[in-house]
Amino acid sequence: MNMISFIQKQIDISPKSIENTVRLLNEDHTIPFIARYRKEMTGNLDEIQLFSISKLKANFEEIQKRKYFIIKSIEEQGALTEDFRKKIDSCFELTVLEDYYLPYKKKRKTKSSVAIENGLEPLAKILMTQKAISDLKTLVSKFISDHVTSVEEALQGARYIIADWINENNSVRSSLRRFFQQTAILESKLIKGKEEEQEAQKFSNYFEFSENFKRSPSHRILAILRGEKEGFLRVKVKVDSDEALHIISKHIIKTNEKTIKDQLLLAIKDSFSRLLEPALSNETFRKAKESADHVAIKVFSSNLKQLLLQSPLGEKRILAIDPGYKSGCKLVCLDENGNLLHNDTIYPHPPQKEGKESIKKIKSLVNAYKIDAISIGNGTASRETERLIQSIAFDRPLKVFVVNEAGASVYSASKLAREEFPSYDVTVRGAVSIGRRLSDPLAELVKIDPKAIGVGQYQHDVDQTLLKNELDAVVISCVNTVGVNLNTASKSLLSYVSGIGEKMAENIVQYRSEMGAFSTRQDLKKVPRLGEKVFQQASGFLRIPTSDNPLDNSSVHPESYPIVMKMAKDLGIQLSDLIRNKEQIQKINCKNYITEEVGVFTLNDILKELEKPGLDPRNQVKMFSFDPSLKTIDDLKLGMRVPGIINNITNFGCFVDIGIKENGLVHISKVCKEFIDDISTVVHLHQYVEVKIIEIDYERKRIQLSMID
Repeated sequence: MNMISFIQKQIDISPKSIENTVRLLNEDHTIPFIARYRKEMTGNLDEIQLFSISKLKANFEEIQKRKYFIIKSIEEQGALTEDFRKKIDSCFELTVLEDYYLPYKKKRKTKSSVAIENGLEPLAKILMTQKAISDLKTLVSKFISDHVTSVEEALQGARYIIADWINENNSVRSSLRRFFQQTAILESKLIKGKEEEQEAQKFSNYFEFSENFKRSPSHRILAILRGEKEGFLRVKVKVDSDEALHIISKHIIKTNEKTIKDQLLLAIKDSFSRLLEPALSNETFRKAKESADHVAIKVFSSNLKQLLLQSPLGEKRILAIDPGYKSGCKLVCLDENGNLLHNDTIYPHPPQKEGKESIKKIKSLVNAYKIDAISIGNGTASRETERLIQSIAFDRPLKVFVVNEAGASVYSASKLAREEFPSYDVTVRGAVSIGRRLSDPLAELVKIDPKAIGVGQYQHDVDQTLLKNELDAVVISCVNTVGVNLNTASKSLLSYVSGIGEKMAENIVQYRSEMGAFSTRQDLKKVPRLGEKVFQQASGFLRIPTSDNPLDNSSVHPESYPIVMKMAKDLGIQLSDLIRNKEQIQKINCKNYITEEVGVFTLNDILKELEKPGLDPRNQVKMFSFDPSLKTIDDLKLGMRVPGIINNITNFGCFVDIGIKENGLVHISKVCKEFIDDISTVVHLHQYVEVKIIEIDYERKRIQLSMID
């Protein structure tokens, strides 16, 4: 099976599209570039399909690499037959490949290897032939030596060797693997002496717990494994031992002769308890963990995408407030491009209670810096600060927003923040981040490790390499979907643009600071070490609003500029008269511009872009207000209906911010009347909802909500 067949077997995409996609990936084209500018070659595949092909391509290459190693290793041992080579070549499951390789792995000293050294392998072979033996004791006594001093010791050694053979038997392992997959039970128990520890109570549901692995959802598996990792739970995989032994026996025992059968049964029990059960239990755990990781990462990726693509306020002057009590509220004033103009601190809340002075200061700053909107962090003292702002009679119309500040403290202490604001402390940097998140969430959030943004599910428990790869792909997709202003984008934002990367982003920013703003996309080629390949991959995603060429502020790729110029010429108008001119654009017949490289998909994209060049795909930001009567959990009453914002989504439900310190949980069964198994099909991050209070646990500070009716 070649790579194309391997991929096509797992996803329903035409072989031609897969073949062309693989070729483009091998030529170092990025997925955003392929998805946007090579639609004719891929058959208009989207980024999700392209990413799937890319992952399957990597899987195939990993399998091929492992096959090469296994074949080479067995060949060096002189044990590779042509049939065995074909068997390995035709296998595309890593677990089965490892089963094939198991007998040929270099092993540390084992009970079996010691028995072989003691000359007991011939005895083991005799027993495995399962032929009747008239006098077993006499036969075995021939194997007694200086190292083997008794008949029982010789039989024990032979059984160790047989146990090893059973463990390495492909048929046995395959059958047992299926048995574990179907019937394995996940069992957890509280470790004695830990019941009094407060942290253990987080795992109280799993103090005496057992469930079939097949029925365990990903979040439950990850929760139990976290409990084990933190030292509160003892976790085991259990199967019916008698049934497992019966499965092995069907593969191994071919005789009814009691003497031989008894020895083989002892070897089977030893092989299962000492070798097969631990190995397959670990494998079952590993596969369940891998599956749980994939589900959790998928949820995290979906949440992150929604968070990054949340509505921006745009180029407005913003007063950002990082609320606090004793330490005060940090204020910063930002211009239309997010540049820091001024910072200050007010103390309107206890213990200082300088309310009048704070109001006077805020009004003064709003007027002095011509503020358009106010951004308030949703942390400590957020609601009190929001009420203070709402009470002020401003001289100009202002919009007030409460912004999720998760991760702002991580950014404020980062190297990047120190580079951006070397003369300011972490409190100022954090407030700047809160303000910039309102004007352009994407541009600001790319500066923060996604794990710190607070929209994940067990993000610290999953495979960190897999998580990083998936989240990086999400960030890259979002950045390139929106597009980036080449003259204002930070190094962090530029680094995610197709083909650029961290080092080239540094070069671009340095060139921009030394030489001034870019006038055209072609100026990019003047950046040191930025060659034709990078220009090809990146230029279509970079915007220059001030360029004389209006196409430089669109997603039309420079390679297609000649086509657009020809369209304008054929219409007898200037390029500038074609842009946003729906009447003229409708006159264009795509068929007149089809070439070997450019087809209908690309031409349709060009026409859409000409109609609305540089259109931001994100929605406009909307105003929202919490229930002003709610200040703490004690203000809640059963049956109360309150407005809220969904701020995290998991497989088992969504968490809703209702304007107090504690978030409420809407279980998946309480999202809508109909049964759903994927909550993301019904709700999305930062969705404004009305919820009903259905349960309050004042002691544990837990709130259960319902969205039904």
